[in-house]
Order: sequence, then C-alpha cells, then structure tokens
Amino acid sequence: MALPATMTAIEITAPGGPEVLKPATRPLPVPKTGEILIKVAAAGVNRPDVAQRAGSYPPPPGASDLPGLEVAGEVVAMAPDVTDWKIGDMACALTSGGGYAEYCVAPGTQALPIPKGLTLTEAASLPETFFTVWTNIFDRAGLKPGEKFLVHGGSSGIGVAAIQMATAMGAEVYATAGSAEKCAACEKLGAKRAINYRTEDFFEVLRGITDKKGVDVILDMVGGSYIQKDLLLLAPEGRLALIAFLGGSKAEVDFVRVLMNRLRIVGSTLRPQSVAAKAVMAKGLRANIWPLIEAGRIKPVIDSTFPLADAAKAHARMESSAHIGKIMLTV
Repeated sequence: MALPATMTAIEITAPGGPEVLKPATRPLPVPKTGEILIKVAAAGVNRPDVAQRAGSYPPPPGASDLPGLEVAGEVVAMAPDVTDWKIGDMACALTSGGGYAEYCVAPGTQALPIPKGLTLTEAASLPETFFTVWTNIFDRAGLKPGEKFLVHGGSSGIGVAAIQMATAMGAEVYATAGSAEKCAACEKLGAKRAINYRTEDFFEVLRGITDKKGVDVILDMVGGSYIQKDLLLLAPEGRLALIAFLGGSKAEVDFVRVLMNRLRIVGSTLRPQSVAAKAVMAKGLRANIWPLIEAGRIKPVIDSTFPLADAAKAHARMESSAHIGKIMLTV
C-alpha cells in the first residue's frame, strides 16, 4: 500500500482552552527502532491531553508534540526489527503522544490485538486507562481477590475500567462519583456501593459499610483533602495508589496512621515510563484482562465520539465532567 507523504493532525497552537486545538498538515511519522505505524481509526481523549493542551503537562523528551495517548487501527508500516506484527494487522496501542492524527507510531511492544467482538473505537478506548489501572492497582498496590477496593472518580475513563477490572479479578468494589446518575452507572458496572461525594461523606459511609474495618486498596486521582481521609479509611496493610491530583497535589497528612497500620503509598504517571516497563504492562493485560474482555466480563464504556476535526468539542466535553466513560475521536 502506498502511504501518503502528509497527514491531518490536531495541533496545540498555544497553551489555552479547547479552542487552541486546530487541524494542521504534518509529515507522516516514520517508525523508528521497535515501532509500528498505525493508520488511526480512533483515538482516546484523556485528562493528560487536557493538561498538555493547557500547558501543564509537557510531552517527555523524544515524544510527539501532538496530543493523544491511545489509538486503534491498521498496521501499515514498521521498523525492520519488529517481528510481532505484520502489515494489515489490526491493533490498539499505547503511545507517548501523536494519537490525534490520521497516522501514529507506537512501540510494537505497547500494542495489543483488538479483543474479539470489539469495534476499533471501543478498542482505542482501552490502552491508556487499562495500562494505568493494571500497573497501579494490580502491580503496585497488589490488589488480591476478596479484598475491598475503592476508586475515586468511578464514572471517569479510569474509574469505569478500574471498577470492572477489580470486580472481574474478585475484589469487592466501591466508588465515588458526583451525581446519582454517575453512581448508578458505577453500580451497574459492578461497584457494590457508589457514594455521591456531593451529598455523602465517603469516609463515613465506608466506615459504616465495613464495620470500621476499612478498605484494602484505594485508587485516588483527586488528591488534596482526600488523602488524609484515604489514609484513615485504609485497613491494616492497606495501600493507597495516587495517579493524579484533580483536587490539588498538596495535603496536610498525619503519618502516624501509616506507621500504626503498616500502610503503603504508591504512585505513578504512565507517559514518562520506559518502553520496557510498558511492555511488561502490556503482557500483563494480554494474559489477564484481554480474555475477560473477550468473554464479555469487561466492556468498554464509551460516553461520546467526535470527528477528529472536532477535538476541541471533545475537550470541552471532558472539562464539563458530565461524561460517563471514555470520550473518543474517530478518523
């Protein structure tokens, strides 16, 4: 197949609001060592894209300046050393940037086959959130079957993945969300109880439900004032996984609780990690989570889709926080 020399992509023309996202013509990316080139059918919209657009989350060295951390589509070219993929394969991939475009490169080890039964748009909704949840909840926080798990922001892209993955892996799942509709969605996905943080105190509710024993693992993307409550809510040997700070990155914390209950605080951001580290995550997902998706036990939750040219509208939707599940761009 003859490839074009140029493509349409969405650039961040300056730090600012959604309106700074503009279509532009770019040269086609060329796969470097270990990389594949994907003709993008769909790309996911994620909070890091919004932060990058606003100027607060620059891409790591060597990454594309274009936003977009996950794509799905057809493999149309690859570096000579890539052996796991062939031209014409369909893949979804975690990228370091560049997803808001007609073509995107990604390391072959960060790409996964499209789970049976999923559309390309559904498959494109998986990598960023599923890699994040897998590495933080199962690798770093070590969530085990039978343990109690709480995810804040349960109706977000991360949240809907975390609820389903933790439930499918045998945990007892709880969530917080910001409306009755969002709480109902969380419970439909498998949460035993979703707590509306606008009308209820998650700490008091879960202390009551667990007979003051608390929960074993918490996934927190809020931070700020939640951190002290998280620590007080964790059971002995509990683990707090921090992945974002929508409520602020600073908190006043009494660490006595950490000592007395032998707690662990872990955290990570996905984008700056090495290709080797992400390859390990991809293997974990393929072995443990892909079969559950193909069995229908975990399903993508798509809130809305927008044409690539309407990336600004997609960002406005995300910043409204009205969405339940993933916001997608289609090419």
